Amino acid sequence: MQPMRFPVTVLMQRTPMSNRWVSERWEPVAVEPQPEGEGVRAPERIADDASGTRWRFSGHLIELHPSEVEGYFLNLAAPEPKVFVMWRLADDGEEPAARPWIVTVSYNQAARMLDGGEQAGRRGCASRHARQTVLQAVIDEGNNLGVHNGMGESDVRG
Repeated sequence: MQPMRFPVTVLMQRTPMSNRWVSERWEPVAVEPQPEGEGVRAPERIADDASGTRWRFSGHLIELHPSEVEGYFLNLAAPEPKVFVMWRLADDGEEPAARPWIVTVSYNQAARMLDGGEQAGRRGCASRHARQTVLQAVIDEGNNLGVHNGMGESDVRG
């Protein structure tokens, strides 16, 4: 079974630090639905001021896999669902130094990333339409796989 895919754009921010051990902090600051027909583009610097530098990374996918249904359910049943971004520092010396690697909406997958020592940040799932689309896909996938709430009914709250 092919995973469902949702194209997204990730915004990363570099914040300068006044610290003798660390000169900067990187973090994802937004995950947005990618406009229809927009392909993968080179990272784009979209802001640069005293508070930090923001970069736009297009061409990422949120993939929904049948084996992750429980992780999607846990996320979507939470009071404030999140999108998780695993990112890595590039070792090629080119700007930007940090780049998103994986984008997921599964609590379980994000926990495995963090347990494995990866850098991962979380952002609120801002778009109600995006939440509902993912929620419906999870419900449909759960029904296809026979995932139930223990009372014989599929149950995903959002």
